Amino acid sequence: MRIAVDGMGGDNAPQAIVAGAVDAARAFDCRIVLVGDQNLLRSELEKHRAAPKSISVHHAGSFVRMDESAAISIRKKKDASISVCADLAKEGVVDAIVTAGHTGAAVVATTLKLRLLEGIERPGIGILFPTMGTPTFLIDVGANIDTKPIHLYQYAMMGDVYFRYILRKNRPSIGILNIGEEETKGTEYIKEAHQLLNKSRLHFIGNVEGRDIFNGSVDIVVCDGFVGNVVLKVSESIADVIGRMLKAQLKKNVMTMAGALLAKPAFDALRKEVDYAEYGGAPLLGISGNCIISHGSAGPRAIKNAIRVATEFVQYEINQHILEAMRNNAD
Repeated sequence: MRIAVDGMGGDNAPQAIVAGAVDAARAFDCRIVLVGDQNLLRSELEKHRAAPKSISVHHAGSFVRMDESAAISIRKKKDASISVCADLAKEGVVDAIVTAGHTGAAVVATTLKLRLLEGIERPGIGILFPTMGTPTFLIDVGANIDTKPIHLYQYAMMGDVYFRYILRKNRPSIGILNIGEEETKGTEYIKEAHQLLNKSRLHFIGNVEGRDIFNGSVDIVVCDGFVGNVVLKVSESIADVIGRMLKAQLKKNVMTMAGALLAKPAFDALRKEVDYAEYGGAPLLGISGNCIISHGSAGPRAIKNAIRVATEFVQYEINQHILEAMRNNAD
């Protein structure tokens, strides 16, 4: 299995990207192509003693900065690292792409170069949120903010496939993120999407609210990319603030510090449970290819796990199963 990794994407590139790729090459059965400035990438590789020979470098002359327009950059920067990754996937040189760079650029590059799966109108980014049980899969979290009812229906269908084959749960429950559970709540396009899903063969349970994302009452939550991205960013912020507040409280006196020491294993387990680095990256569902988008601030562990997710995506043939689901639901 061959994975193209955007070596210039992310806040910590190329150091963290190369380190994560090295760790992944040692842990997983895959060949990794680091894409970016070959001098910088090779220099970073040399810092790792006995870097696996399964890692190669493919030169890309530029990259898309976070403050640049996605569409304009992809059109003008033909040699941008994410564009070159998409070219390699289009040519069949690699089986999947991993990037921690500009999300919009990744969506534009892969959609334009690889195209969408037959019947899919818009791609969607899905991400797993921790719960007390099986994680909740939220889609979309930023690929498409101009959403129509049919897009939400297709997100639900793609999420159903991903959940069944990656999380191994048959017939996962699906809900539409709304301001209330009643069918009469929400905008017109939400109500139309509700009707579409109600008539489908999917296990649709109706509208769900924001609290349901974390309480484990629903497996898959669908929403437009604007709302989903707000949910994602707010959730990340809350987790960070609570962690810092808890740390400050535990340092207030000797008793709380002693208690914190005794509870350290539990705190470490909790930190691991909610750490996005454990999940690695979010699949971009709907494109005729395989792309995993990692967090912009991803470190080596997140990149390593994003590469793992990419290998699973290819191994379990998620796109083929999405196409099958499209055909079955069209019957």
